[in-house]
Amino acid sequence: MANDSSQDLGTKPISKLIIKQALPASIGILVMSLNILVDTIFVGNWIGATAIAAINVVLPVSFFIAALGMSIGIGGSSIISRALGGNNYQKALKTFGNQITLTLVLTMTLVTVGLLFSNAIIDSFGGRGAIFEPAKTYYEIVLYGVPVLALCMMANTVIRAEGKPKFAMYAMMIPSVSNLIMDYIFIYVLDYGMAGAAWATTLSYVFCLAFIIWFYASNKSELKINFSHLGLNFPIVKEISSLGFVTLARQAVVSITYLFMNNILFDLGGETSVTSYAIAGRMLMFAMFPVLGVTQGFLPIAGFNYGAENYHRVRETLNIAIKYAAILASIVFIVLMIFPEQITRMFTTDAEVLRQAPNDMRWVFVATPIIAWQLIGAAYFQAIGKAMPALLLTLLRQGFFFIPLILILPKFFGELGVWISFPISDILATIVTAYFLNREVKKNLIPKDV
Repeated sequence: MANDSSQDLGTKPISKLIIKQALPASIGILVMSLNILVDTIFVGNWIGATAIAAINVVLPVSFFIAALGMSIGIGGSSIISRALGGNNYQKALKTFGNQITLTLVLTMTLVTVGLLFSNAIIDSFGGRGAIFEPAKTYYEIVLYGVPVLALCMMANTVIRAEGKPKFAMYAMMIPSVSNLIMDYIFIYVLDYGMAGAAWATTLSYVFCLAFIIWFYASNKSELKINFSHLGLNFPIVKEISSLGFVTLARQAVVSITYLFMNNILFDLGGETSVTSYAIAGRMLMFAMFPVLGVTQGFLPIAGFNYGAENYHRVRETLNIAIKYAAILASIVFIVLMIFPEQITRMFTTDAEVLRQAPNDMRWVFVATPIIAWQLIGAAYFQAIGKAMPALLLTLLRQGFFFIPLILILPKFFGELGVWISFPISDILATIVTAYFLNREVKKNLIPKDV
């Protein structure tokens, strides 16, 4: 039967389920991260440095719309996981239909506004002088494909909620691999320049959506929706929005953090300090992919079993996910504590950066072994549909602790104050999250036979 796969989330051993869910998610995140790096290298070498700057101008716009699709996806997927766990198949179908409608309506509205005011938007994001024309070329082509990207990001989380992590991984890998192949064809072979880079990106989204449509049209998926499911249902829309806002808010805080960090570090240490932070940020993207994979894998298992009221399995899922994530985070910690100089040399040969960045990187990652508590704890509240605790705990580290610390500590410790803000905020956020998670588990995850 088609629904056997989602029911596995409530019956199979938790350890195997987490590995089954987390491994494909980790691979998908890794491939997407590598794609961003290699794509930048291709564009910079085959078109020029101005092209990198032009793409950087456009990315905040396209990433915001993509984050909107992901937010709708994660918010709705929490509902779907719990609905499938509670055998409420019709609610799962209605939720998925509402996700599609919301994603299309919101992203197409934003794209229309973006195209009407393209010149002003490009200018406001830094597309001035020689950057303006290539940025506009890239912007206008990519923007047409952004609703497709948002649909892909939304649907990917739903595929995972069904208990199909391998197909979710394929959906993440297809645009990454196809984008690099088409970069080579359109930029290097056909010499289409900036337009070639834009078409490579846009068509990669189309290939991804084609795969997702195939998945839902085949017998691989148990969510067979029709037009009646597309009509918006206010209670479902409200729940999707409240849960999805957690993801959108996190993206906003990340952007604000980068804005503060770049300005503070430039004032304190100039370009060298900003470059050091950029290297540490890139390593955060790559090094944490297995921990983020465990977090992604944890969500559907916890949500399904919570919906099925299998609270002993929810407890077990929490414990095992935290253990696995902590082990992986500790491995990341050991590697980065031992080899920061070698890692820095992969990015630059600048003597000042090579002198400063390794020590800065150690500060950034020094509390990494305990971060699993914070990531899994915040994800847990999102998985079980408690939007406000999920929002507060998700924003805890960067919004409530890190940003205030980087505004206060440099006044007393100079640039060191910026770097020590990383472990301090990690430790404080982990303590607070562990407290609320422990309280929630003791209060609400009481096995039925107790």
